[in-house]
Amino acid sequence: MSDLIEGYIGTTVERKKSRVPAKLDYIQSATGLILGLFMWGHMFMVASILVSKDFMYAVTKFFEASFIFDGGNPLLVSILALVIFIIFITHAAMGMRKLPGNFKQYQVMKAHANNMGHEDTKLWFTQAFTGFAMFFLGSIHLYIIMTNSDAIGPYASADRVWSEWMWPLYILLLLAVELHGTIGLYRLCVKWGWFDGNDPKASRARLKKIKKILTVFFLVLGFATLAAYMKIGMEHADRAGERYNPTLAQVESTIMEGIK
Repeated sequence: MSDLIEGYIGTTVERKKSRVPAKLDYIQSATGLILGLFMWGHMFMVASILVSKDFMYAVTKFFEASFIFDGGNPLLVSILALVIFIIFITHAAMGMRKLPGNFKQYQVMKAHANNMGHEDTKLWFTQAFTGFAMFFLGSIHLYIIMTNSDAIGPYASADRVWSEWMWPLYILLLLAVELHGTIGLYRLCVKWGWFDGNDPKASRARLKKIKKILTVFFLVLGFATLAAYMKIGMEHADRAGERYNPTLAQVESTIMEGIK
């Protein structure tokens, strides 16, 4: 009964303001922080291809726990992708609460942002648009990884990018993720006052500069990484489906053939 009353009038039976909105805000912030930090780590992992194919292969096998299971177990990657997908859907559901419900509400919010001329308010629109795009683009990517976790590697990933025509989706996803992620983490810092110090105004100005630097850095890194996968995929197109054999394994195979 108390939940029913709170749902209708927005206050508890003790006539206190409901704490549900604050709890939902906290969940949105926590899931956003996890996803933002995960995406930065994920970017460095996939960018390992810029070092070498062997290094990217070693990173892939590390996440498949090849130090425990002989040859690695892709199921671990599927489980990780499922956990991230659940956090992703939870974060999207929390974010949808704040989207305008109709055109009139959108007009009011837009007029409010334009009249105030407040940069942070305008950033909200960028975050809302990129979040909407990510809901579709990110879901496709996560589903593919969950169901094809054994197809991650220098050749397998490059084949997916080039031969399976995923590169247009990844271009849009990269733009959406990096803009949404850096703006989101900046807004989290401002909202919860994590780095306010003695001068919140000066701290906010520094955070804005850091946000811009991080956005440029991860976009450059992301597009360089995507270009590397496209190049490998293009060169490997006539052998699409063939899996990468690391250099060490090739050397060992050559030695064994020489011994025979």
